[in-house]
Formats: sequence, structure tokens, C-alpha cells
Amino acid sequence: MSNWLEVSLTVNGELAEAVADVLARFAPNGVVTEQAVKFMDDEDEGTPVGDITVRAYLVADETLEDTRQKLEESLYYLGMIQPLPVPVFTPIADQNWMEAWKVRYQPILIGKKLVIVPAWMESPDPQRASIKIDPGMAFGTGTHPTTQLCLEFVEECLPENCPLVIDVGCGSGILSIAALKLGAVSALGVDIDQASVVNSRENAENNDVDSEAFRLGLGSVTEVLDGQFGDTHAPLVLANILGPVLIRLFDAGLADLVAPGGTLILSGILSHLAADVAAAAQKKGLSLIETKQIGDWVALRVDRLAA
Repeated sequence: MSNWLEVSLTVNGELAEAVADVLARFAPNGVVTEQAVKFMDDEDEGTPVGDITVRAYLVADETLEDTRQKLEESLYYLGMIQPLPVPVFTPIADQNWMEAWKVRYQPILIGKKLVIVPAWMESPDPQRASIKIDPGMAFGTGTHPTTQLCLEFVEECLPENCPLVIDVGCGSGILSIAALKLGAVSALGVDIDQASVVNSRENAENNDVDSEAFRLGLGSVTEVLDGQFGDTHAPLVLANILGPVLIRLFDAGLADLVAPGGTLILSGILSHLAADVAAAAQKKGLSLIETKQIGDWVALRVDRLAA
């Protein structure tokens, strides 16, 4: 296995593409760009801001010095058009990258009955219901407080032999998979993102959950209430979405998904919005039962009175 020489330049957005094009000529494995992210408001999933760092990796073999010279010449000519910073060269010792990143991930114990296990590991506690999730995914891996809070509530609130759980904005499907492993008979997961629906199905298969027990569909509250997926309400409803979106979903009928005597778990709420989300739930006839918090993130349990 070879060692590598990393070359990096931090430039403005106008220059980043041109620098990446130059580096790509000499880097057999492509180019990486990195940029800071700023959250503009409560619904912003991240807006790129500031300068961009462009990185490439040159194979440290007998051609390295020649390759580096040609690369520096190419950057010099580009710099004649618009000034560039001096490139930074950093030797990188080779390693098994596919294995090295896994070291950071360990099983996560949730409540008394659940454990989230990286897909390549075995559960450390056979007495807990294990959920295997690939932590390399972009969302729903179980490492975020919003997911952990929601899972704690699922464990505590899931009725015995619960016939159905509805998961609005199912993401990776982790919440529905947990409910099924804890004894729910079936789950319906919906999401407005087709990639989430596909990802949820893959995770279900990886956890030996079949498609009859875990139904999935593209949509949200409106589509469920319209009967597009058969069931229109459930004893336990889950919604791990951003706070402002939850408030809008109440206007779309989120509370109507909760069967009489049932429970709605709301998560993904920043602490300063918790009171607003609770108020939106109460306006629709739901009662605030419990609040959980980790850091700045809050989850709420709200119940509908029995008929």
C-alpha cells in the first residue's frame, strides 16, 4: 500500500471550481471540497458560507516529485489569472480507510430495552432489542439527540401488542424498526423524500423486518388522512421533524392521526420552540404529558383523551 501527499488550498467560491479542475488532473481518486455551514433559521438544514478548502491526494511513488512539479506549475499559471494562496503539502501515512473510520462508532444503549449497533458489529447486550444502522448514512443513525429522545419515548409509550405505529417523516426508518422490535404488530412510515423511503426499506431488510410488517409510502399527513396507505390513525404516532414543520403539520391534521386514547411523540424541537410546539398540539385537543431534553433538543409526549 502506498503513502500519499495531500495538497490543499483554501480559496473563495469563484476560484474553488478552477482549483479543483487543476488538482483533479493529478489526483487519481478525485478531489474533496470542504466549506463551513451556517444555520440561518430554525428550518435551515445548513447553508454553505465562507471560503472553500480544496484537497487532493497524490500517490507517493517514484513519480511523485514530477507530479508535484507539474501540479505547482499548473497552479502558477492559474494564479497569473487570479492570485492564489500557496498550496499546503502534507504527507499522509496510508491505512485501511474503510476500517479506520469505524473505530469512532460504538453501540448506543437507549433506555432499558434498546441498543443501536453499527451494521458491522454484534450487539453487546443480547437482552436488548438491537437495531443495526450504518452510521455512514446522512440521517437517522441514532447518534443525534432527537432520535435518542424519540426512541426513549417509543420504549416507554408503546402499548402492549400495539396494532399500528405511524411514523411521519420516517427518515432512516429507525423509529419504526425500534417499535416493531419492541412488539408493535405493524408500522407505517411516510416521508416526502423518496431517498428516505428507499433507505428505510434497506434498513428494515438489514434488521430482518419484512415489508408486510413495515409498510412505506411517499407522502405526509395529508396522504395518510386521505387513506392512500390504508390506515388513517394509530395508537402511537411519531414525528421527528424540525419544530416549525411540526407546527405546520398540526394545521394539516397531524393530531387526527392519533387514535382516541393514543399518544403522539414529537421530536426534533429546539428548546426555544418547545412551548410553541406544545401550544400547537394543545390547540388540537392533545394534552402535554411529558418533556425530555438533551442539550438544546427537546421531545414531547402529547396524548389524546379516550373517547
